[in-house]
Amino acid sequence: MSTPSEYLSSLYSLSGKVAVVIGGTGELCGAMAEGMAAAGAEVVLVGRNEEKAKPRLERITAAGGKGYFVSAEASEKAALQQLLETVLKRSGRVDVVVNGAGVNSATPYLDIPEEEFDRIVKVNFKAVFLGCQIFGKYLVERGQGGAIINLGSMSGIVPLSRVFTYSATKAAVHNLSKNLAREWAPKHVRVNTLIPGFFPAEQNRKVLTPDRVASIMGHTPMKRFGESRELIGATLLLASDTAGGFITGAEIVVDGGYHAMTI
Repeated sequence: MSTPSEYLSSLYSLSGKVAVVIGGTGELCGAMAEGMAAAGAEVVLVGRNEEKAKPRLERITAAGGKGYFVSAEASEKAALQQLLETVLKRSGRVDVVVNGAGVNSATPYLDIPEEEFDRIVKVNFKAVFLGCQIFGKYLVERGQGGAIINLGSMSGIVPLSRVFTYSATKAAVHNLSKNLAREWAPKHVRVNTLIPGFFPAEQNRKVLTPDRVASIMGHTPMKRFGESRELIGATLLLASDTAGGFITGAEIVVDGGYHAMTI
């Protein structure tokens, strides 16, 4: 039996684990990957552009962590199956999966072209659906548990103005995550949704106009945007079998109080 100090030291440890971070070349998922590497996991940054992964991998290595990049199209089933096989061949296992690829748009609703709608649905929802299907099948059949963390959005809880398709796809991610959490709980595969509030990142900078920033700050009790590193604590909670072993189907909100604000 471990002592209290030993238990606390291992509470958020991911030592010996392998974490696949789809969307890991982005700012938010990259920070999540860096945090998991610091907790002992070998992290796999998945994206389209290896150059975007290099600075993050250099920081991970400099801090004594382990990680590498794999190129994959997150919305294509064959590509995700190949990704799984590549990671298993190189690392031997997968324990944590982050589905975090995403795109956004601020097109007025009546002007949204069908091509834009299809593109956002493909990246924001289909990629999560397929990521859970491919990696979830592996985790369920392996029989050793595991954690899937899907990136949600505040707009998936309360529809926000100007991002109609994005809001709809994120609401679908929230719903899918709860359904899978129920299905796979007997197999000890946990599925949770991490919901960032407003964190300036590549996918939303174009919609953060001055008037929108003012509106966001007026609705955020902490009166500031989040910093990407502030997602690490919640990530480790959901990824760790010790700290988060009884957490599944949850929506963990990290938003500076935005969702608690009314008037």
